[in-house]
Amino acid sequence: MNFIKIILYPLVPVYAFIIAFRNWMFDKGFFKSTRVNSKVISVGNITVGGSGKTPTVIFTTNLLKSSGRKVGVLSRGYGRKSSGYLLVAENEKILSTVDQCGDEIYHTAAECKVPAAVCENRVKGAKRLINDTSIDTIVLDDAFQHRWIERDLDLLVIEQRFLNDPNFLNHSLLPTGNMRENFRSIYRSDAIIVNRKFSQKEDIPAVLKKYAETKKIFNASYKAIGFVDIKRDITYNIGEFEGQKSLVVSGIANPFSFINALKQTKVDTQNQMIFSDHKYYTEKEVQKIRKEFYSTNSHSVITTEKDAVKLVKFSKEFDDIDIFYLKIKLEMDEIDEFSNFIIDRIS
Repeated sequence: MNFIKIILYPLVPVYAFIIAFRNWMFDKGFFKSTRVNSKVISVGNITVGGSGKTPTVIFTTNLLKSSGRKVGVLSRGYGRKSSGYLLVAENEKILSTVDQCGDEIYHTAAECKVPAAVCENRVKGAKRLINDTSIDTIVLDDAFQHRWIERDLDLLVIEQRFLNDPNFLNHSLLPTGNMRENFRSIYRSDAIIVNRKFSQKEDIPAVLKKYAETKKIFNASYKAIGFVDIKRDITYNIGEFEGQKSLVVSGIANPFSFINALKQTKVDTQNQMIFSDHKYYTEKEVQKIRKEFYSTNSHSVITTEKDAVKLVKFSKEFDDIDIFYLKIKLEMDEIDEFSNFIIDRIS
């Protein structure tokens, strides 16, 4: 993999120029950001996938909801089988399928029970979502690079493991590294959330301190709260799965933290099926999972919550197999300070 990255390295300056020129056009006012009739909070990152945007969107949305804001969520709807504007949910009522809207927004809408929509054009999508649901606050999922819509607050989520990665190639821009933008783009944010997921807290590296001296820095982590039966929607305690030999199925950008979490709960994770991010499961993959389950003599299948919303439609095919997802939630170390920071900025 590193060999391929090295071969692609000459393309990095080309990508860097395009990104820098685009940002310069916004900074100088040649490209205009559009204000919509609501408060707008963006949750994004500067890397490709796996930083924890969706849990942060859920956490922030629930925080705003509990504070009395009429909040909705807008996403591009990555990996969906539709295009244009689509209203995904009106409060507790889901109006779309996961195939039509994408796994992340479907998961968010089901979890938060707030209005939600998808649209490639965030300005158009925001205006229609406001008109359709009368919300007063929008949380934008994965919108740090989408500067066409003006926002009141930019939250930047960065994975701790990435920050402390010793492989300099990963800290390069695309297509060699994992960075959408370089670290200088941190200047555009209002606050940084360092997500350690299921790892121990580490010191903030110099590379972040250099660009975030004037920024609010918050620390977040994940907590495993149970295993949920996909077919029956029954939650079981973490301890009930200790030592269980399971087939781990994952189709997310960075399965490291998921597998690490399962190891911490003492689930036997030696049998794994790792698919690409935003995997669209078909009958073919389901049969592969069934075959692997029986060939490894596994006791159960354990997957992520994002995968679960797509696999639940195959409940009949999994009728003779126990399949669960690991239920997690994001926790903020500085919860009171973060809550006050968010509310104050949009009041």
